[in-house]
Amino acid sequence: MSGFQLTVNGVVRRVDDALAGESLLYVLRERLGLPGAKNACEQGECGSCSVLLDGELVCACLELGAAAADCEVVTVEGLAPAASEPADGLLTDVQRAMVEAGGVQCGFCTPGFVVAIHQLLAREADPAPLQVREALAGNLCRCTGYGRIVDAIERVVVDRRVPLPANGRSEDSLS
Repeated sequence: MSGFQLTVNGVVRRVDDALAGESLLYVLRERLGLPGAKNACEQGECGSCSVLLDGELVCACLELGAAAADCEVVTVEGLAPAASEPADGLLTDVQRAMVEAGGVQCGFCTPGFVVAIHQLLAREADPAPLQVREALAGNLCRCTGYGRIVDAIERVVVDRRVPLPANGRSEDSLS
């Protein structure tokens, strides 16, 4: 098969010698070396491979890599704050909240949750509990349950409401 180009995390990347049936997940992980989206069920049931495809949350295991050629793909690696934005290291506020709330245990499902939470908060700055449940419904965690992950979302919602002081951290996030 001939190659194609994918725009991943804002960078146009060439994919050569891909087979027609290769999933977007396989292309991202094995051909482009982006291991953030995890390979778990390969049936779209667990959400560990969640990415944004033209802004919509999808399971990369269910999408064909070549079919995404004209789309913008954002993986968990692409969510890192730009150098010009306030940040602690390379973590997004969602990732930081997941760590602080204890929403990360083995970490395998975490990238999918982080992408899903970013997409939720991009659509709704202060989601209702039902919206949070619906947004997380496509992601499975076998370690923590969902309470700590929901706590992380609540932390981000509160932190985003409070203007940040010069050090980039709200008082709520320091407690």
